[in-house]
Amino acid sequence: MDWVGQVQYSWLDGTADTLDSPKEASTLVKATRYFLYTRGRPDRAIIQEEWIVRATQHPLREERQSDGRIRRWARIPEMDNRALRVILLEDGETVHNAFFDRDFEE
Repeated sequence: MDWVGQVQYSWLDGTADTLDSPKEASTLVKATRYFLYTRGRPDRAIIQEEWIVRATQHPLREERQSDGRIRRWARIPEMDNRALRVILLEDGETVHNAFFDRDFEE
């Protein structure tokens, strides 16, 4: 994937950073520091950004948590149709977490 332009990150503390190179960022989606940290785990590193975008833009199901965060699920055919759960902040676009959900039921 080629790097195009800058990426704006919004953090939980209300601050924001603009990154200019792929060496500074591990993702092209708006994300929390927690998400960027967990992307280093082997079970999370396999999750492709396009899958996260797919789950956020075309979810099979959506639920709002009591803290205002939003859960969205999508099936990922490239991963044997496993269910990817993406947790977004209240703004509906900042990714806080993403993982394959073994307990997902449609």
